[in-house]
Amino acid sequence: MSKGIRHASHDQVVKRLRRVEGHLRSVIGMIEDGRACLDLAQQLSAVEKAITAAKRTLIQDHIDHCLDRAVEEGKAEAALAEFREIAKYL
Repeated sequence: MSKGIRHASHDQVVKRLRRVEGHLRSVIGMIEDGRACLDLAQQLSAVEKAITAAKRTLIQDHIDHCLDRAVEEGKAEAALAEFREIAKYL
């Protein structure tokens, strides 16, 4: 239904994930440098929240564009099945 489609938000998601990638590298460096566990936990929590935000943006975009289009094309049953599947990742 939605294979091979790029939406405007995909660039935003990639940008967020690249920031997360850098942040995660920084956290790895903190671990290697022996930083305090509290500092590490705080930074890992920030990484986790950033990934969650990117995932939500991607899923919301999918719902708004791909599933809406499927319903418009008369593929409501398939769209509903796909919504159920993607909702597992929310």
